[in-house]
Amino acid sequence: MSSTASGKTSGANGTWRNWGGNVAARPARQVAPASVEELAAAVRRAREDGLKVKAVGTGHSFTSIAATDGVLIRPQLLTGIRRIDREAMTVTVESGTPLKRLNAALAREGLSLTNMGDIMEQTVCGATSTGTHGTGRESASIAAQIKGLELVTADGSVLCCSAQENPEVFTAARTGLGALGVVTAITFAVEPLFLLTAREEPMPLERVLAEFDQLWAENEHFEFYWFPHTENTTIKRNNRSLGPERPVGRLAGWFEDEFLSNGVFQVAQWVGRAAPATVPAIARISSRALSARSYTDIPYKVFTSPRRVRFVEMEYAVPRTALVETVRELKAMVERSNLRVGFPVEVRTAPADDITLSTASGRDSAYVAVHMYRGTPYQAYFTAAERIFTAHEGRPHWGKVHTRDAEYLARVYPRFAEFTALRDRLDPDRLFQNDYLRRVLGA
Repeated sequence: MSSTASGKTSGANGTWRNWGGNVAARPARQVAPASVEELAAAVRRAREDGLKVKAVGTGHSFTSIAATDGVLIRPQLLTGIRRIDREAMTVTVESGTPLKRLNAALAREGLSLTNMGDIMEQTVCGATSTGTHGTGRESASIAAQIKGLELVTADGSVLCCSAQENPEVFTAARTGLGALGVVTAITFAVEPLFLLTAREEPMPLERVLAEFDQLWAENEHFEFYWFPHTENTTIKRNNRSLGPERPVGRLAGWFEDEFLSNGVFQVAQWVGRAAPATVPAIARISSRALSARSYTDIPYKVFTSPRRVRFVEMEYAVPRTALVETVRELKAMVERSNLRVGFPVEVRTAPADDITLSTASGRDSAYVAVHMYRGTPYQAYFTAAERIFTAHEGRPHWGKVHTRDAEYLARVYPRFAEFTALRDRLDPDRLFQNDYLRRVLGA
């Protein structure tokens, strides 16, 4: 689950807030450059003025990764496709381009990304810099599909990197946390547009956990949602299809994706927040509300779905072999506590990749995401969940709530020192520093 609206700025006092409403910042100034040259000039001017620099996308992150009291760079004018190379099967896109615009533009060209997350409101830069991912047996995160990057570094120069050019920067900057520079363009690998068949159905949690390895092995993209206070899950299997195309009908799609998954679910969250004792009963009803269905469509219409109910989220990547034990411990924790959890727990997977600070760096991973409705106290639930995740050497999603620091992260990322050494070289004066990076990367 993820957000569908952008971070916003209040015109009255210049306060920037993220989508989840849990992070706010008051930058000294905001800049919306219309070109790479303007962005580079803004970075140089900030340096001369002694101000820190952060770029922000749609404000989807629940951490303060983009917050600054210095110069906030808004990339909404750096959008659009620069070029499509059909021989190399790549697309180069400006960093502020929303994923939804990229997906639609690629589809018109008969092309697609191989894998993507379950929403598409973020900018390409924000999504990749924080490690946004979907689920996949062999296909990895959005950042793992990057073939080249262009970024403005701390001295205001433009640096291009790929596996052949500045490869050490490329290895790290694909998920760079905004610590190495401001990304201005990304080149993604693409492939000819294909069809996916989605099969969604309820399944008891114990069966999902008992058969998890088989379900993972048999499907290109497998995920499930468990509803706390119940024994129920909804599973989703996405696999490539020869067709024919059979999209969700307009009425059925509205009823399930808008009326039930957003409208009714929103009301359920209002009730649960006002009367926490009702949450287990609501969870039992919610977990049975969606019926089994199957449909076939182009990738972004299968991978992604609208998410209009606002929430706060924590997500950790644990070794895939530890997933079943992790979920069982999470369930036991909820059952023995007084917690009332109205949001389902989302479980996805990713293969190991070679990106320095990717949550799947060097190990096959499973992702467990916990959510609470915005405005509902979440600290007790997240603290207890985090204790379970870290016991399995979990790696927190860079854009979602967590309390880990550089000391912990250096233990669970074998290449952590490699990243910080590169940061020392590219940004020795910490122009791109903020409180969040100070905590997770060290001073």
